[in-house]
Amino acid sequence: MKIGVIGSGNVGGTLGSRWAQAGHTVVFSSRDPASEEMKKLLARAGGGARAASVAETAAASDVLLLATPWPANKEALASAGNMGGKVLIDATNPLLPDLSGLAVGMNTSGAEQVAAWAPGAKVVKAFHTVGFNIMANPVFGSERAVLAYCGNDAPAKETVKQLATELGFEPIDVGPLTQARLLEPFALLWISMALAQGFGRDFAFKLLRR
Repeated sequence: MKIGVIGSGNVGGTLGSRWAQAGHTVVFSSRDPASEEMKKLLARAGGGARAASVAETAAASDVLLLATPWPANKEALASAGNMGGKVLIDATNPLLPDLSGLAVGMNTSGAEQVAAWAPGAKVVKAFHTVGFNIMANPVFGSERAVLAYCGNDAPAKETVKQLATELGFEPIDVGPLTQARLLEPFALLWISMALAQGFGRDFAFKLLRR
């Protein structure tokens, strides 16, 4: 797959590197593709990765991962240009600056705003309910961490399911994009448990069935 990463921090860098190491063609977006920080990320990701501007990253990719801080989302998507027909994975959360709550919630979602800012893109909400350390290794002994995802386009969701499975997650389709109104508060639960309630970052959720 040709995967573009918009936002090459902890989440984008971790996921992009792992996909590159799995054999995908990965482009990381950067305002300065030749920066020392980007050189280090490319060295970690391996030979299948390169850096480019946001617009070049979007044009070269069939699948895009949005992993920018929430306040930067609208500008980043505008810089990407036309994303019609592309799978756009929204891995962001509309967090308040102090992490005390969500800036958007319940009667809409950050993912639905992303879809409005990227007309024609096939938006799937995913990779936002655990920290980047879990994305680096979602396997706990014999168990795999659950990765809930949602979206309105079935083939796009299959693509995300494949990418999540390759990383070691147990992907669970929880419905249409409006389900992000529930998944984003769920992400805040993980964040608050990890950072404020003493659980630390090395935990994830599991779905049990009968």
